[in-house]
Amino acid sequence: MKILTFTGSSPSEALKKAKAEIGDEGMLIETKEIRKKSLGKPALFEIVIGIDGNNIKTTYPSRHKPLQEQKSLKQESEDVLFDISNAATQISKIANVTDPLYEYNPASQPSALREPKELKEIKSEINKLGDKVKLIQNMFWDEKSPKLENQIPSEFAEIYRLASKSGMNTEHLDEIMKITLEHMPLKMRENSGTVKRYFQTLLRKMIPTRREDTPNTGSKKVIMLVGPTGVGKTTSIAKLAARYSYLLEKNYKVGLVVLDTYRIGAVEQLMQYARMMKLGIETVVDPPEFSTALNSLRYCDYILIDTMGSSPYDKGKIEKIYECLDANNTEYEIDVALVMPSSIKYEDLQLTYDNFSSLSIDTIIFTKLDETIGFGNIFSLVYETRKPISYFSVGQEVPEDLIDAKSDFLVDCLLNGFNRSKT
Repeated sequence: MKILTFTGSSPSEALKKAKAEIGDEGMLIETKEIRKKSLGKPALFEIVIGIDGNNIKTTYPSRHKPLQEQKSLKQESEDVLFDISNAATQISKIANVTDPLYEYNPASQPSALREPKELKEIKSEINKLGDKVKLIQNMFWDEKSPKLENQIPSEFAEIYRLASKSGMNTEHLDEIMKITLEHMPLKMRENSGTVKRYFQTLLRKMIPTRREDTPNTGSKKVIMLVGPTGVGKTTSIAKLAARYSYLLEKNYKVGLVVLDTYRIGAVEQLMQYARMMKLGIETVVDPPEFSTALNSLRYCDYILIDTMGSSPYDKGKIEKIYECLDANNTEYEIDVALVMPSSIKYEDLQLTYDNFSSLSIDTIIFTKLDETIGFGNIFSLVYETRKPISYFSVGQEVPEDLIDAKSDFLVDCLLNGFNRSKT
């Protein structure tokens, strides 16, 4: 194939030049602007034409559309992909249609009206055809993994693309894909639905979560929430307080400790929640007061500690929290939960975790799950740090929008998107 280029002040002018020289025998490969219009200079566009052979006779019958009707190869590929997507959708609808004549309800229909074997075979063939169309569709997405020796197999392309677009760290995704390819039985690879279910099962096993555990008789749980400013620590404290007070198998006594005296608004907000729920509340200004505040709430089953929000780079505020923990001379063991939003990229989550890790993080609470479309960043952080997730915050309502963390829910969000009805 011979490659020719033509330029003009507009794409149509360049196209006219090409047509004058080679007629309609070329294939339009690319159109691009190589110089923008500026003062005293017109814009300059270039089109790239491919043509078979070195000498084409003008009388030779054209095998292509006229040049002015052609689209670039990129546009053509997108159109083909769109057509294939439509075909896959239509086939999927056909596969799910059941003829009312053959619907079987044991309570109302005799066994003779069960779905005939021939119809089952037809549905099976349609499902196989739909799966093959999906594989063809994924061939247009030619992703190569840097850690794997070969190109991602077509039957895994959809899963790889979904996980990659979710914000999952590429290295983590490659590790998981390698494990999947090594251990998944060949027979299971024949169906993309089976591949997806296997991948979901694998991801669920790799996400550590901490089951909600209530205090034993005579003991208490002390939980400190730490994290950057604006991630929802104070609201999460209120949700936890309401949850422990009203939503569990018994109404536990809950007390609040506030270290965040820098933000008057945060203190007032917690004070209001404490009045509404009739909770004890203590404020701490200096580290030596911390143990006194905890002892003042010894009648409580749960003690929740709200801390000052800070930038991950503000070492001074993080150090102040550490001094309070270090000054604890009570018998209570403090569980430190790092609160982070799910709406930031993995690298920022990792940076935040690293800067707060000096506080000996026990669990992670992720907020704002209803404000993002990618959840791979959450998976990558817990996969890297091995720290369990304790709760997900899925909205602003107190206390309804705080849920016990489950790996099934996170994997479903990662592969299928957030669905409030599944909380």
